[in-house]
Amino acid sequence: MKPIQLVLNVLWLVFAGFWLALGYIAAGIVCFILIVTIPFGIASFRIAAYVLWPFGRTTVDKPGAGAGSLIGNIIWFIVAGWWLALGHLFTSIPLFLSIIGIPFGWANLKLIPLSLFPLGREIVDSDQPFATSTR
Repeated sequence: MKPIQLVLNVLWLVFAGFWLALGYIAAGIVCFILIVTIPFGIASFRIAAYVLWPFGRTTVDKPGAGAGSLIGNIIWFIVAGWWLALGHLFTSIPLFLSIIGIPFGWANLKLIPLSLFPLGREIVDSDQPFATSTR
């Protein structure tokens, strides 16, 4: 890990990552309680780990993801996706109000598509210092 990524991840963890990860963990627990949505819970925990430490990693399309992930994303959107997207949106607003928080506000907005439609995506290491979502 590059020193800039370490600094950005620590600052991210303090200002946004911890609270956002709690939201994903709560969504994952609810999904595990409902039994049928356990695969969504696994995806939620995976994204919680990504949201805790996003810089130096990115998401890419998973090869072979097809109609199942499309249907799963629709269900995810209804059950938890839009709530988590609102969490990213509302977290980005105060970050944009401070100079040091502007990059973190942008990172929050870049995570909204992943929070809405996580299935069919995988998290990989990246050479880029900032969290990105390529689609």
